[in-house]
Amino acid sequence: MFRIFTFLLLCVVVATGCAPTIRKPERVCPGAASANKALSLLELHSDSIVPLRANGQCFLEYYSGGKKHKENFPVKIWMNPPVEIYLQGDVAFDPKGVVLGSNKDEFWLTVRLKEISSYWWGRWSGGNYFKNLAVNPGIMLEVMGVGKIGQREDWFLSKEGAYDVLAKKNSEGAVIRKMYVYNCDYLVRKIEYFDANEQAVIVAELGEYKKVSKDFFVPGVIKISRCIDNKDEGPIAVSFTIELAEQTSFMEKQREMIFRRPEPDGFKRVLEITGYGQDRP
Repeated sequence: MFRIFTFLLLCVVVATGCAPTIRKPERVCPGAASANKALSLLELHSDSIVPLRANGQCFLEYYSGGKKHKENFPVKIWMNPPVEIYLQGDVAFDPKGVVLGSNKDEFWLTVRLKEISSYWWGRWSGGNYFKNLAVNPGIMLEVMGVGKIGQREDWFLSKEGAYDVLAKKNSEGAVIRKMYVYNCDYLVRKIEYFDANEQAVIVAELGEYKKVSKDFFVPGVIKISRCIDNKDEGPIAVSFTIELAEQTSFMEKQREMIFRRPEPDGFKRVLEITGYGQDRP
């Protein structure tokens, strides 16, 4: 499912001592000979994906009232591919200070902090996504390995040092996404998302992959942020360090409970995301 709704970005790496460091590749390999071969290798990884649970640490930057704030807190993640994910952050003794999630019908993000109390949500059927937020279920699904290539003729391959670079174009020929794949292990190291003017709006950097099952790996370090610092209220950059990731299974009742959109009770702002999007899982 390498087609997704978009609402997490990184053009400026999170510049803070709290943010994890992603090591750069030390060697270069031949890589794939064609875009078709590169996409086939990525599909092999996506086809190996398993339900998982994970925990780790999160560093979040966000705007509220025109001011930048920072939080560092533990997180727990549950994922049931292809479209169900749930992340819960324990912020300032609130076990659900930050929550993002999705199921086959809907996606949502809630932030309940001292400076900001907001609830965003939308429906996949509208092809909608969060335009300016640096935290969202669609990109989290993609960086965790959920992917579907779609039309192969939309993808083009180029080489940049240790990376095979796959660019996806829309029907007008504009680049809407790039994936940088390390050509020695064929795991994605960076994803860039572009607007209609081919300006980068989100970048996700990935590294330190961890083995979850025989053929499936997830990044142990994730950095995501938006490229334009326009002071819109909400998350603008996020870094995750995943300390533990393991395969799991979900009972039906458990799955329905975890991946059910919560009611927007007690939030100062409730925003439905509509009318801005092109891709969905």
